[in-house]
Amino acid sequence: MPCLALVAMDWLELKVPPPAVALLVGLLMWFASQLVAPAEVPLGIRLGVSVVLACTGLPIGLAGIVSFRRAKTTINPTKPGAASSLVTAGVFGFTRNPMYLSLLLYLVGWAVYLSSWLAALFLPVFVLYINRFQIEPEERALSSLFGSEYAAYMRRVRRWL
Repeated sequence: MPCLALVAMDWLELKVPPPAVALLVGLLMWFASQLVAPAEVPLGIRLGVSVVLACTGLPIGLAGIVSFRRAKTTINPTKPGAASSLVTAGVFGFTRNPMYLSLLLYLVGWAVYLSSWLAALFLPVFVLYINRFQIEPEERALSSLFGSEYAAYMRRVRRWL
């Protein structure tokens, strides 16, 4: 029976686009926030911190997309094997996954806005899901495509930050 569970888990690899995962997690965070009283943090502070986090995430994600476009390689997260070049410059010099980091920053901002410890518990769920079902399969594909060049890049630049 454990083999069936592993096959089912492998099936999820590269199937759900990360923005859809982030939207689902954000929705679950909202539902969770309705179950417990919010922390007593003034709306202005919550909103300000949330906006700062979102405004930090936006250029990081956009820089990743622009870098991929300039390199004329795919930005489709469900088809990493279609990558035509390894992008390591710009934002990719400090994170291997700027678009996923951007989504995480949006979710952290959402958790702050919701002011709910229960909602914040979904942040590691997002990271674990993206690591297992998105990033690990991408890393296998990129290792296959770019070999030692990608291995060196992985040693030099962290997965998230």
